[in-house]
Amino acid sequence: MIALLQRVSQASVEVDGQTIGSIGRGLLVLVCAERGDTETQADRLLDRVLAYRVFSDAAGKMNLSLKDVAGGLLLVPQFTLAADTRKGTRPSFTPAAAPDVGQRLFEHTVSRARELHSPVAAGGFGADMQVNLTNDGPVTIWLQVEPRT
Repeated sequence: MIALLQRVSQASVEVDGQTIGSIGRGLLVLVCAERGDTETQADRLLDRVLAYRVFSDAAGKMNLSLKDVAGGLLLVPQFTLAADTRKGTRPSFTPAAAPDVGQRLFEHTVSRARELHSPVAAGGFGADMQVNLTNDGPVTIWLQVEPRT
Protein backbone atom coordinates (compact mmCIF):
# COMPACT_ATOMS: atom_id res chain seq x y z
CA MET A 1 0.00 0.00 0.00
CA ILE A 2 1.15 3.48 -0.82
CA ALA A 3 0.11 6.77 0.75
CA LEU A 4 1.14 10.23 -0.32
CA LEU A 5 0.53 12.53 2.67
CA GLN A 6 0.06 16.23 2.17
CA ARG A 7 -0.26 18.47 5.19
CA VAL A 8 -3.01 20.94 4.35
CA SER A 9 -4.76 23.94 5.77
CA GLN A 10 -7.81 22.84 3.77
CA ALA A 11 -8.70 20.25 1.12
CA SER A 12 -11.75 19.04 -0.75
CA VAL A 13 -12.73 16.62 -3.48
CA GLU A 14 -15.50 17.07 -6.04
CA VAL A 15 -17.26 14.63 -8.37
CA ASP A 16 -19.53 16.00 -11.12
CA GLY A 17 -19.34 19.49 -9.59
CA GLN A 18 -20.48 18.29 -6.16
CA THR A 19 -18.20 18.35 -3.12
CA ILE A 20 -18.17 14.83 -1.70
CA GLY A 21 -15.54 15.38 0.97
CA SER A 22 -13.75 18.26 2.62
CA ILE A 23 -11.55 19.00 5.63
CA GLY A 24 -9.90 21.96 7.27
CA ARG A 25 -6.44 21.62 8.79
CA GLY A 26 -5.16 18.06 8.50
CA LEU A 27 -3.92 15.55 5.95
CA LEU A 28 -4.95 14.90 2.38
CA VAL A 29 -3.81 11.33 1.73
CA LEU A 30 -3.71 9.81 -1.74
CA VAL A 31 -4.02 6.03 -1.32
CA CYS A 32 -3.04 3.20 -3.66
CA ALA A 33 -3.23 -0.57 -3.26
CA GLU A 34 -0.57 -2.67 -4.94
CA ARG A 35 -0.67 -6.27 -6.13
CA GLY A 36 -0.41 -8.59 -3.15
CA ASP A 37 -1.80 -6.08 -0.65
CA THR A 38 -4.39 -7.19 1.89
CA GLU A 39 -6.23 -5.64 4.80
CA THR A 40 -3.06 -6.22 6.84
CA GLN A 41 -1.10 -3.76 4.71
CA ALA A 42 -4.04 -1.32 4.66
CA ASP A 43 -4.29 -1.39 8.46
CA ARG A 44 -0.55 -0.92 8.92
CA LEU A 45 -0.50 2.00 6.48
CA LEU A 46 -3.45 3.70 8.19
CA ASP A 47 -1.82 3.27 11.60
CA ARG A 48 1.29 4.99 10.26
CA VAL A 49 -0.72 7.81 8.65
CA LEU A 50 -2.58 8.56 11.88
CA ALA A 51 0.61 8.50 13.97
CA TYR A 52 3.03 10.13 11.52
CA ARG A 53 4.48 13.29 13.05
CA VAL A 54 4.19 16.03 10.42
CA PHE A 55 2.63 18.87 12.47
CA SER A 56 4.71 21.40 14.35
CA ASP A 57 4.90 21.52 18.12
CA ALA A 58 5.36 24.73 20.15
CA ALA A 59 9.08 24.74 19.26
CA GLY A 60 8.35 24.51 15.53
CA LYS A 61 9.52 20.89 15.20
CA MET A 62 7.45 18.30 13.35
CA ASN A 63 6.64 16.27 16.45
CA LEU A 64 2.84 16.07 16.40
CA SER A 65 0.62 13.57 14.60
CA LEU A 66 -2.79 14.00 13.03
CA LYS A 67 -4.29 12.49 16.18
CA ASP A 68 -2.34 14.93 18.36
CA VAL A 69 -3.72 17.97 16.53
CA ALA A 70 -7.23 16.47 16.00
CA GLY A 71 -6.90 17.33 12.30
CA GLY A 72 -9.10 16.23 9.45
CA LEU A 73 -8.27 13.28 7.21
CA LEU A 74 -9.27 13.26 3.54
CA LEU A 75 -8.56 9.90 1.86
CA VAL A 76 -8.51 9.88 -1.94
CA PRO A 77 -7.98 6.73 -4.03
CA GLN A 78 -5.23 7.12 -6.63
CA PHE A 79 -3.99 4.00 -8.40
CA THR A 80 -1.46 6.03 -10.42
CA LEU A 81 0.82 6.11 -7.35
CA ALA A 82 1.79 2.55 -8.31
CA ALA A 83 3.09 3.68 -11.72
CA ASP A 84 6.26 1.99 -12.89
CA THR A 85 8.25 4.80 -14.51
CA ARG A 86 11.66 3.14 -14.73
CA LYS A 87 11.73 3.09 -18.53
CA GLY A 88 10.04 4.64 -21.52
CA THR A 89 7.78 7.66 -21.60
CA ARG A 90 4.49 6.03 -20.65
CA PRO A 91 3.87 4.68 -17.14
CA SER A 92 2.94 1.07 -16.56
CA PHE A 93 0.33 0.41 -13.91
CA THR A 94 0.92 -3.33 -13.55
CA PRO A 95 2.14 -2.87 -9.93
CA ALA A 96 -1.33 -1.58 -8.95
CA ALA A 97 -3.88 -3.95 -7.46
CA ALA A 98 -6.78 -5.06 -9.64
CA PRO A 99 -9.66 -2.55 -9.48
CA ASP A 100 -11.92 -4.77 -7.36
CA VAL A 101 -9.12 -5.36 -4.84
CA GLY A 102 -8.16 -1.69 -4.84
CA GLN A 103 -11.74 -0.65 -4.17
CA ARG A 104 -12.15 -3.20 -1.39
CA LEU A 105 -8.94 -2.08 0.32
CA PHE A 106 -9.75 1.62 -0.09
CA GLU A 107 -13.23 1.14 1.41
CA HIS A 108 -11.68 -0.91 4.24
CA THR A 109 -9.21 1.90 4.92
CA VAL A 110 -11.94 4.56 4.99
CA SER A 111 -14.15 2.45 7.27
CA ARG A 112 -11.33 1.73 9.68
CA ALA A 113 -10.20 5.37 9.64
CA ARG A 114 -13.71 6.42 10.67
CA GLU A 115 -13.55 3.98 13.59
CA LEU A 116 -10.21 5.38 14.77
CA HIS A 117 -10.37 9.09 13.97
CA SER A 118 -12.66 12.03 13.29
CA PRO A 119 -13.23 13.86 11.06
CA VAL A 120 -12.65 11.61 8.04
CA ALA A 121 -13.77 12.37 4.49
CA ALA A 122 -13.17 10.41 1.30
CA GLY A 123 -13.03 10.64 -2.45
CA GLY A 124 -14.89 8.27 -4.76
CA PHE A 125 -13.18 5.14 -6.02
CA GLY A 126 -13.06 5.10 -9.83
CA ALA A 127 -14.63 8.56 -10.09
CA ASP A 128 -13.28 11.45 -12.12
CA MET A 129 -12.39 13.67 -9.17
CA GLN A 130 -11.26 17.24 -8.81
CA VAL A 131 -9.03 17.57 -5.75
CA ASN A 132 -8.41 21.01 -4.28
CA LEU A 133 -5.93 21.71 -1.52
CA THR A 134 -3.79 24.27 0.16
CA ASN A 135 -0.56 22.43 0.98
CA ASP A 136 0.76 23.74 4.29
CA GLY A 137 4.52 24.10 4.35
CA PRO A 138 4.58 22.56 1.80
CA VAL A 139 4.85 19.17 3.46
CA THR A 140 4.43 16.12 1.21
CA ILE A 141 5.60 12.68 2.34
CA TRP A 142 5.54 9.25 0.66
CA LEU A 143 4.73 6.24 2.86
CA GLN A 144 4.73 2.67 1.68
CA VAL A 145 3.97 -0.66 3.27
CA GLU A 146 5.42 -3.36 1.09
CA PRO A 147 2.96 -5.88 -0.34
CA ARG A 148 3.31 -9.47 0.72
CA THR A 149 5.29 -11.60 -1.67
